[in-house]
Amino acid sequence: MDLDGGDSPWGDVPSSTSQPKTEDTEGIKSPTGRHPRTPRRAGAQTVRLEALDDSLGPLGPLGDNATPVTVEQPPAPPQKEQTLTHNLRQPVAATQSSISRSMLDSVDLNDEVESPAGPRIPPPVQPSVASPARRDIQPSVSIEQAAKPTFDITVGDPHKVGDLTSSHIVYLVKTKTTSKAYREPEFSVTRRYRDFLWLYNSLHSNNPGIVVPPPPEKQAVGRFDTNFVESRRAALERMLNKTAAHPTLQHDGDLKMFLESESFNVDIKHKERKEPTLAESKGLFSGIGISVGGGGKFVEQDDWFHDRRIYLDALENQLKALLKAMDTVVAQRKGLSEAAGDFSASLHALSTVELSAALSGPLEGLSDLQLRIKELYDRQAQQDVLTLGITIDEYIRLIGSIKQAFSSRQKAYHTWHSAESELHKRKSTQDKLLRQGKTQQDRLNQMNADVADAERKVHQARLLFEDMGRLMRVELERFEREKVEDFKSAVETFLESAVEGQKELIELWETFLMQLDAEEDENAFYKPPVEPSARKSEETAVDSQAATAVGDDDEDDE
Repeated sequence: MDLDGGDSPWGDVPSSTSQPKTEDTEGIKSPTGRHPRTPRRAGAQTVRLEALDDSLGPLGPLGDNATPVTVEQPPAPPQKEQTLTHNLRQPVAATQSSISRSMLDSVDLNDEVESPAGPRIPPPVQPSVASPARRDIQPSVSIEQAAKPTFDITVGDPHKVGDLTSSHIVYLVKTKTTSKAYREPEFSVTRRYRDFLWLYNSLHSNNPGIVVPPPPEKQAVGRFDTNFVESRRAALERMLNKTAAHPTLQHDGDLKMFLESESFNVDIKHKERKEPTLAESKGLFSGIGISVGGGGKFVEQDDWFHDRRIYLDALENQLKALLKAMDTVVAQRKGLSEAAGDFSASLHALSTVELSAALSGPLEGLSDLQLRIKELYDRQAQQDVLTLGITIDEYIRLIGSIKQAFSSRQKAYHTWHSAESELHKRKSTQDKLLRQGKTQQDRLNQMNADVADAERKVHQARLLFEDMGRLMRVELERFEREKVEDFKSAVETFLESAVEGQKELIELWETFLMQLDAEEDENAFYKPPVEPSARKSEETAVDSQAATAVGDDDEDDE
């Protein structure tokens, strides 16, 4: 073959329009079985042919063992080859054509590759940006917590309404919530004490086994006293917030009606017409067709509940003793307040009859100081009631609510065993009818249905008793956690209030002593600047009087 002929140096590129060459190319065939390639230069081709060795394998030198070949810059490909390439492939953009030509120029055509890499350039891969963004917006709480609605309830603006016979205190209940069950995120209604009591009874009957936060107890004497109204307002606010924070009670329909209804009394009457009694037979018990009764004496079979009942009795006694001691401390502070008031009145009376201004002024200042101390004792007594006292009273009432939950569980136990007794009676009647044969077939069919119904009630009553036991375990664990947190917060607030009260008392006495010292000390730093000049004028007047007296003596001598 003539190496210097007019053939294209790109003869190794397959073409669909040109026929393969049949001439002998020095008996050399490509190791891969492809068409023989036409070298561009004779010298370089000869050296490359001698370097090939069959011992290296049918694929020739590959990988790291391949011999690097230095080739001069190849000539630009003919125009017809570019046209052929575009005909075989789909048209691409002008920018991609220029990129493919530049990449073809940088590829060694003598190296064995399957196809030109230019037109097969993959599209650029965009960097992943969405992953970090998704990590940044990951919620820090669980889905249950994120879906749990929040409530912020305040009970305020207590004011007396009604005439002498029907007077009562009305409170303004403001609610802020994220729950979608309410029409607005913020709303307010007015409620009186008996409305809170109705809410407690309804929640307790609707949710047997759950510890419902109770309202403060009634008080017949002094119910319009300012301190009592304030303590009751704070207790009612804590009751509503604890109820709304409960995962089960916050979804109760009666709570929604209490917080949101503008016609509350009308809604209550409508509800009572639909449900005539608000007894223990409501809720889960009526849902399964079981009437809850008293039954005989209950013997606790579960040691865990037995120990908890003993613990709650002991805790209730200790809290009652602590509340009694707290009332003594509050009464002592009130007694100090009254004593300070009497002491102030006596000092004021003494200062009015004292003739000396040097003594009447300090007496009047001490009288005013005792009045401020009286206010301090009154305020501290009220703070003790609203911090530690209200927490103790609340948990005494919560223990009473827990005992009501225990009673509901006992009634569920008696209902279960009553249903079992009824089932045994019906089964015995069924056996008698079976022994009588076909003569009592109608009664037997009815009795079979009664037995099936009794078995259903026994099964549901047993499940209800077991569910109430599991629910009460969770409620008592919740009670223990909240008790620790609430008492810790109450004791800290009580101590901070006591420390601040003592600091204020010390500051009052120190200020009074500084005032007394300032009045006695003529060189006090805060003396008015006019006093020294007045003192000099007094001294000048005395000197002038002395000089006049001396002059008069001289005249007498003359």
